[in-house]
Amino acid sequence: MTTRALTLWWGRDAVGTLSVDAYGEMGFVYLSTWLARSDARAISVSLPLQEEPFSRRECLPFFEGILPEESQRQNVAAALGISERNEFRLLEMLGGEVAGALALWPEGEEPPVPEGPFTPQPLSDKELRVLIDSLPKRPMLAGEEGLRLSLAGAQAKLPVILTPDGIALPAPGQPTTHILKPPISRFEGTAENEAYGMRLARLIGLDVAEVDIHRAEGLPFLLVRRYDRVRSEDGVVTRLHQEDFCQALGFTSARKYASDGGPVFRDLFTLVRRVATRPAIEVLKLFDAAIFNLIIGNADAHGKNYSLLYDGSTTLAPLYDLLSTVAYPELSPRLAMKIAKRAALEDIEARDWARFTEETGLTEPYIRRRVKSLCGMVLEQTGKVAAGFDLETGERKAMSRVEGLVSGRAESLLGRV
Repeated sequence: MTTRALTLWWGRDAVGTLSVDAYGEMGFVYLSTWLARSDARAISVSLPLQEEPFSRRECLPFFEGILPEESQRQNVAAALGISERNEFRLLEMLGGEVAGALALWPEGEEPPVPEGPFTPQPLSDKELRVLIDSLPKRPMLAGEEGLRLSLAGAQAKLPVILTPDGIALPAPGQPTTHILKPPISRFEGTAENEAYGMRLARLIGLDVAEVDIHRAEGLPFLLVRRYDRVRSEDGVVTRLHQEDFCQALGFTSARKYASDGGPVFRDLFTLVRRVATRPAIEVLKLFDAAIFNLIIGNADAHGKNYSLLYDGSTTLAPLYDLLSTVAYPELSPRLAMKIAKRAALEDIEARDWARFTEETGLTEPYIRRRVKSLCGMVLEQTGKVAAGFDLETGERKAMSRVEGLVSGRAESLLGRV
């Protein structure tokens, strides 16, 4: 029986083997050399260190969770000429540069050392625009010689490198530094919308990935600094490990929504209390994130939109994907994860906060105080965020409706505490 295998690397260390047999059954096992080390770490909360192999059912949520989702996965598979249901083959083709510290390489091959040398491919403004326009049909530049890139998510995006001379594509095996996010073509002003949400969150004190709006031949796009990459003073980029809550809890991306049997806030808060180095602090950060998403109307904040970061300690990762989805009537306004057992801000009543104590483990007085505080800070700071957008390029016009919507939601929530 023929078995194909990929070696899983954590930096310069081989940690395990992902394999698939002739019947398509995928499995993962930690290497004995890794298990024997005193500093050995599990790659996921859902895949603890053990000698016994993990079955497909056990390892699929973590490894499948590395890949693009929905139409993005379909288009990647089409570009590569393989089935979208063949997760192993997709990982073989895309797994060289993914979220977190890990990389998948064919058996017998080793990834390049982080120090390089690497020669990234610089992109002119015109080349950048052509690349962005091609991403919807060819996500991750699938099939581009030497590139093996992957990011989870249902929207187009691409890992890139920001150099002193501008944006560049990575050399094979080179750690990237930023994520390029094109605007969503069927919705107006998504780049400005998300930049507004991210900047507002940072201004009120939340831990958020750094984001800037750039333009390629007039087309706005986001450039998000990767929080799972650290650049040293001498320019060497190191990968940090992370996983989203679906991966950690053992849910595949098909079950990222609570309505599909995916995680709810009770699951997230329970996990943080179990694995965080300082759970009391991280629980409060998670609560703030949940309420902020409620205020801005990010109804799509599901289990893969929250992550754990492993950087010597276990913390809630900086927030990302803070888009006000309720600004678009075509999208469902119902929350991906209910708050106080309500699926919409308009349904929340003051008495409902007692229910949220059961899910968060926080006291009702604290919840009420903090919700009021977050609403107040949003109302106080939203004007400052708006002032940071460029009038000449039309950025402020594109997000002015979002600003008004968010302010209205903050005022409405204040009356429901």
